[in-house]
Amino acid sequence: MPIIAPSILTANFLRLEEELHMLNISKADWIHLDIMDGIYVPNISFGFSIIRQIKTLTKKPLDAHLMIIDADRYLKEFKDSGVDRLTVHLEACTHLDRTISEISNLGMKPGVALNPHTSLEGLQYILPKLSMVLIMTVNPGFGGQKFIDYSYEKVRKLKDMILDSGASTLIQVDGGVSKSNIKPLFDAGVDAFVVGNTIFSSSDPLVMIEDLKEMNNLS
Repeated sequence: MPIIAPSILTANFLRLEEELHMLNISKADWIHLDIMDGIYVPNISFGFSIIRQIKTLTKKPLDAHLMIIDADRYLKEFKDSGVDRLTVHLEACTHLDRTISEISNLGMKPGVALNPHTSLEGLQYILPKLSMVLIMTVNPGFGGQKFIDYSYEKVRKLKDMILDSGASTLIQVDGGVSKSNIKPLFDAGVDAFVVGNTIFSSSDPLVMIEDLKEMNNLS
């Protein structure tokens, strides 16, 4: 059964408490936080004060995806703000092994994200240290983008790498996930799905989350 992590980037921030209450009673597994600095990606989202407020309103794990430069400066503050899973970008970390080790030492589950064009080769030596690899299935920075089709092959290759290494690393995808592609992505080896617009633009987000989770009513 897939892990569903709704991204609050596409939630209505004027009704954030209500949106979080909906997620709390839903079948969603994690709450996904897209953290953007306007430098690494051409958009800015939200920071620690919002994360701390979200943490007071939910018991579900906070799954943070850092689209920022110099993430090492902020790792402890993410932990102190209540983040459970912390994913950094391979392309943005000069000393990735050290960053991953520090995330683990702080008590968070470390993940590494790869942009659509980035090869899997950079994961070869650190894969056993990772709780999760996030494959970006759109170019990072904005919600509502179209899914990139060559992501399926990338997921399959990553799944083979994980099995060959004997690691227990999860595969997560982010971008363009919908009822039409979640099943083939799951079959390709994806464990966790970041879903934004598909959930929050739905007429009934609770039912949409259940359909995605149970893979019901797929079209």
